[in-house]
Amino acid sequence: MTADEGGTSRAGKAMGEESAAREAAGQDFGDDGGEEAGDPLALRLESLILGAERRYTPFQAARAAGVSMDLAARFWRAMGFADIGQARALTEADVLALRRLAGLVEAGLLSEPMAVQVARSTGQTTARLADWQIDSFLEGLTEPQEGMSRTEITYPLVELLLPELEEFLIYVWRRQLAAATGRVVQAADDVEMVDRRLAVGFADLVGFTRLTRRLEEEELGELVEAFETTAADLVAAHGGRLIKTLGDEVLFAADDAGTAAEIGLRLIETLTHDETMPELRVGIAFGTVTTRMGDVFGTTVNLASRLTSIAPKDAVLVDGALAEELARSGDAPKSEAEVTAAEQAGEEHGTYRFALQPMWQRPVRGLGVVEPWLLTRRNG
Repeated sequence: MTADEGGTSRAGKAMGEESAAREAAGQDFGDDGGEEAGDPLALRLESLILGAERRYTPFQAARAAGVSMDLAARFWRAMGFADIGQARALTEADVLALRRLAGLVEAGLLSEPMAVQVARSTGQTTARLADWQIDSFLEGLTEPQEGMSRTEITYPLVELLLPELEEFLIYVWRRQLAAATGRVVQAADDVEMVDRRLAVGFADLVGFTRLTRRLEEEELGELVEAFETTAADLVAAHGGRLIKTLGDEVLFAADDAGTAAEIGLRLIETLTHDETMPELRVGIAFGTVTTRMGDVFGTTVNLASRLTSIAPKDAVLVDGALAEELARSGDAPKSEAEVTAAEQAGEEHGTYRFALQPMWQRPVRGLGVVEPWLLTRRNG
């Protein structure tokens, strides 16, 4: 792919004018995009982490990579990087990244929109990871020492951790990629590979808004972290996938109804015994789900969210489709009345993990009338 000279010159001129305006205003390019006359330690840390020093302006980097300035800007913005005018702030690694993305498009392996989507999903995921790591490591591992400030301790700490964290990140990513690939190739047909049937659940802390007014910021942060950690561990341990966390709420998915039901009940049982936690509500629905950039969308997801909002405290509500799946798989009886009749007649019946109690039908905003089912464990 060759550089689009017309687009490059226009974009370069515009970004150059923006850079000149910033320089006239006395702005520098540091953490959020400034000139090289930044903090010396910050520049040393950047060079250590990136493995190279600043060398290129955005225009020069795009030209060296053989892509148009317009496409380069789209990639950078998708990755979450701020516009920096024409500051000399980019490295050989930035050029190589552009070449790789553009090369995938040239080879026909990715369309241009798909390449931008790859850049966006990777940028969003790693941005959150990087923020968490810096917050955690700098707070927990850089206690000021005699004669050294917290800032001065940061450099040797990053120098020691960087190669280990890099290797660990690649390992976890490959593991997750293998697991995700395995799930997709087991799909029944080509349509199901994209729009799949999954069980989707929300778990929501009750009264969280009131808590935000009553607790100190540090206490609130500790509560949210404990909730997210507990939920993530339980979801993973029992075969589900944590899709995302939203402070007082987590969204998870599972390939089958029984797994999702077990996760929902485990969340209630575990957090009920934690006196520091508020009550919890869980809603789970089963059906076709569209997956994009690691997230899930569609009517099934909306229904799970609505079920969560109407669920009693410390209880799990499921939709009719999930109830049917539990009955079909033998995880729950088709009818409690049949089980009672069999017991009274002295007849044997299946061993079930779960019990289902139909609740009153009710209208749900945007989804019509639904019949939720209360999910519990079956005794005996």
